[in-house]
Amino acid sequence: MANTFEENLAKLEQLTSDIKRSDISLEDALKDFEEGIKLASGMEKQLDEIEGKIQILMNEPNPMTKENPPQFDLFSDDGEVNGTRK
Repeated sequence: MANTFEENLAKLEQLTSDIKRSDISLEDALKDFEEGIKLASGMEKQLDEIEGKIQILMNEPNPMTKENPPQFDLFSDDGEVNGTRK
C-alpha cells in the first residue's frame, strides 16, 4: 500500500533535515535530494487531485443537503486517490 500524504510529508521533512547535516557525504545528500524531489512531485500530484475533487464538489449543480450529502471518497481503502494509484 502506498504511503499517505502525511507519511510522505514526514519523510520529506526528514530528508530535508538530513541534507542540512554537516556530516552528510555529498553522495548521500544527492541521494536524499533525488528522493525528496520524487516525493515532492508525487505529493504535488496528490494535492492537484484533491483540489480537483474539491472543485467538483463546490460546483455541483445540486447543493449538498441531507438528501444529497457530500461524497468523501477522496481516498479509497486500496491506496488510490480519485481512481489513480498514489
